[in-house]
Amino acid sequence: MTKLPFKINLTNKTAVITGAGGVICSHLAKTVAECGAKVALLDLNEDAVRICAEEIVKNGGTAKPYCADVLNRESLENARKRILNDFGTCDILINGAGGNNPKATTDNEYASYDDAEKDIKTFFDLDASGVEFVFNLNFLGTLLPSQTFAKDMVGKSGCCILNISSMNAYTPLTKIPAYSGAKAAVSNFTQWLAVHFSRIGIRVNAIAPGFFSTKQNQNLLWNADGTPTARTGKILAATPMGRFGTVDDLTGATLFLLSDEAAAFVTGICIPVDGGFSSYSGV
Repeated sequence: MTKLPFKINLTNKTAVITGAGGVICSHLAKTVAECGAKVALLDLNEDAVRICAEEIVKNGGTAKPYCADVLNRESLENARKRILNDFGTCDILINGAGGNNPKATTDNEYASYDDAEKDIKTFFDLDASGVEFVFNLNFLGTLLPSQTFAKDMVGKSGCCILNISSMNAYTPLTKIPAYSGAKAAVSNFTQWLAVHFSRIGIRVNAIAPGFFSTKQNQNLLWNADGTPTARTGKILAATPMGRFGTVDDLTGATLFLLSDEAAAFVTGICIPVDGGFSSYSGV
């Protein structure tokens, strides 16, 4: 069971969640299921979404796993057809697929005159294919599912899209230029799509998680022996609440934005869930 600060009524609604095999979106899947939604779990990792679906069903919810590639329109359309048959048309889309790639990450935070003499990956060594992959996964991986599933929202009431942005969209972090730029694109696209869909009743918003310790970023945050890296020290020092976020911290903002009663006049916004990181100047 998830820890819900409050519940909204999502009974008879179909929620499609991409990246549902990950830590954040598997939690959001359980959250919307507990509110009564029928949940379609999409991910390339079929085992991960199968396990999540089984947990939801075990707790009395309705969910099914679907193997789908958010960068492949045919794969998404195939998933859509199966979901239409299993649950009906989509009411809620959570675009959670995303991530970074080591090929698009520098080893150094700041360039130095003697970098060429060091055995490190600098800005000049970033792999173009890695950067392209990160941009595609985060931006196209939000746009393509929106194209696929939002068409079924047209003409219905109470439909919405929730994108997953990042703190990087506000101020880019060192070492990860591609991921920062891609998440900025997600936030910008959220605003664009909110305006585009405003006359046909589809709300589009986003949340921007602060810093969470997950498998995706564990090498940046923790040393091999389990001690915190210098980067962890910097993050916590710049987070007024002095801790990493937990998946439960995302629940309230998510439920608010998904609720057509609480947020009927809310579209085109991105809510930081960051312990104050985006507000802190460092002084």
